[in-house]
Amino acid sequence: MNEAAALYRLLGEEVRLRLLRVLARERLNVTELTAVLGLAQSGVSRHLGLLKEAGLVAEEPAGGFTYYRLDAATHGRLASLWTHLQAQFDQAGPSAAARADDARLQEVLRRRRENFETHGTEAGQLVPGRSWAAWARALGHLLPELDVADIGCGDGHLTIEASRWARRVYAIDRSAAVLQRARALARKHGAAGIVWKRGEIERIPLPDASVDVALLSQALHHAASPAAALAEAVRILRPGGRALLLDLRPHDQAWVKDRLGDHWLGFSDEALESMMRRAGLRDIRLQLGARKAGGPFAVTIASGRKGRARKGAAARRRAE
Repeated sequence: MNEAAALYRLLGEEVRLRLLRVLARERLNVTELTAVLGLAQSGVSRHLGLLKEAGLVAEEPAGGFTYYRLDAATHGRLASLWTHLQAQFDQAGPSAAARADDARLQEVLRRRRENFETHGTEAGQLVPGRSWAAWARALGHLLPELDVADIGCGDGHLTIEASRWARRVYAIDRSAAVLQRARALARKHGAAGIVWKRGEIERIPLPDASVDVALLSQALHHAASPAAALAEAVRILRPGGRALLLDLRPHDQAWVKDRLGDHWLGFSDEALESMMRRAGLRDIRLQLGARKAGGPFAVTIASGRKGRARKGAAARRRAE
């Protein structure tokens, strides 16, 4: 009876039940579980330790990481308990909290698959040296030297990739702490030709017509005014310059507003194209960039060109 009481006390904590529910779907390491559950790493580790002591969770080293999975005991002496828990998990599936955990789990698994530092092993096929990062850098060889603005640069991963082929990259973000991390990452990778600037994407700290390419990667849904952000991107473009956007399509994952600070739950193709036209872009192209089957998020790739000012219009502006 004492053992049963201790076990039921252990399962009386919602976080531990969420941990078990997620691990029933996929083995994960502590960092991944932290991202899924939105908890501090120390808290996740503590809960995992208690579940491990109870024989519900086991450790499994792989690839330099320690992964956690359901212990085989859940199918042995605890099989009847696990059957009950699984039934409860299935009933909770449609709830907002469970759907949010599932959505974050899908994103964690997507990042794991797209990790540029590992080899692909899809369907058991090993392709030594295969890397999407290498393909992106190879395509950069086809581009002329350009001045680029990475608007809402975040931790700087895209900034660093652009610096490999651009003449100069202006990396802009509102957060001083984020820019500090991005600078550190750039130093680690030996990236050069980057100018770091703190500023809002609705008020970009660059003069008119100063860059050839304006990048907005997963930035527009963070803007209080996406229309103003697009207008600013067009303002800093030289005539004939291009804006390149990657952003989410409409979704129903409201947790991203509190957890990630999103202002918008994605944009339809029609809404995005309309905003781009009103901002002054032409030759607009939109296409599906990425979607995981069954996942809640899909990405749109959009591009447009800033028209060249007509001589009469330019003369009138100078006269004014």
